[in-house]
Amino acid sequence: MDLTNRPRRLRRTDCIRRLNRETRMSLDSLIYPIFVDETLSGVRPIESLPGQNHYGLDSVYQAVEDCLSAGVKHCILFGLPARKDACGSSAWEERGVIQEAVRTIKAEFPDFTVITDVCMCEYTDHGHCGILHGHEVDNDATLAYLAKIAVSHARAGADMVAPSDMMDGHVAVLRKALDENGFQDTAIMAYSAKYASAFYGPFRAAAGSAPSFGDRKGYQMDPHNRKEALKECALDAAEGADILMVKPALSYLDVIRECADAFDLPLCAYSVSGEYAMIKAAAAAGLVDEQRIMCETALSVFRAGANMLITYYAQEIANAIRMGEIG
Repeated sequence: MDLTNRPRRLRRTDCIRRLNRETRMSLDSLIYPIFVDETLSGVRPIESLPGQNHYGLDSVYQAVEDCLSAGVKHCILFGLPARKDACGSSAWEERGVIQEAVRTIKAEFPDFTVITDVCMCEYTDHGHCGILHGHEVDNDATLAYLAKIAVSHARAGADMVAPSDMMDGHVAVLRKALDENGFQDTAIMAYSAKYASAFYGPFRAAAGSAPSFGDRKGYQMDPHNRKEALKECALDAAEGADILMVKPALSYLDVIRECADAFDLPLCAYSVSGEYAMIKAAAAAGLVDEQRIMCETALSVFRAGANMLITYYAQEIANAIRMGEIG
């Protein structure tokens, strides 16, 4: 046939296909979540997240060693405290679980990037992300507590703080508090478009952070809304966020695309626990090829426009990139 355009020419060999990839993935773009339990000594498997672990303060270095062995250079820390109360006071203690974990990691691995989740749900006895006024989270009263948490993390040595509470005005308050305490160089990764999603169940079981009553729909976003994500990102950018985030990832690829196009700031996506657990469950049932599904879903997030990805598969994806399966 007389065909001028034959797209298959660029699919003819593996080397040619790799040469023409439009989406590139890097080891430098992967962030691994680490759960640190203040009451634990050693390592304990997480039942709700097969293949993931809780680490004690005496073993958190093992998680970092595993990351570095795979080529992953960044983590985000989540803490399980020994004590909870109504205002989550252990979240900003000088010797709190996250503060101690940061110091431990930085003492041994000073160049490893440590991001800390800034929220209150893991530390409050009611499981909500802020200070309660009756049965409602008081937005403005919560902000001062979030600022104390962020400053305590920065003082411990965190490279970046990541407020996940979804309180209005939180980025501005954190930026001001960090600057006033001499932490002008501590970056803020804002959970900008965080949806009230059904995909968080395994994380809440792992972190002990499920609300004791009600839900979080009063502060997390409605999954029906797309334009609201742009509004939230614009507010965070104006308040001083250094990185924006969309969470979850897989069901919100359209939102990732729009936010990536609309803003010049780096964009992170969080492939959350439910996304990971679904792949694990389907693979365990023999329904899918776990390796290929893992690679394809991660690739879709970067193709949608994300610059970096928080994922429980970070180490496995890093190995896939090194093997040339993706990237």
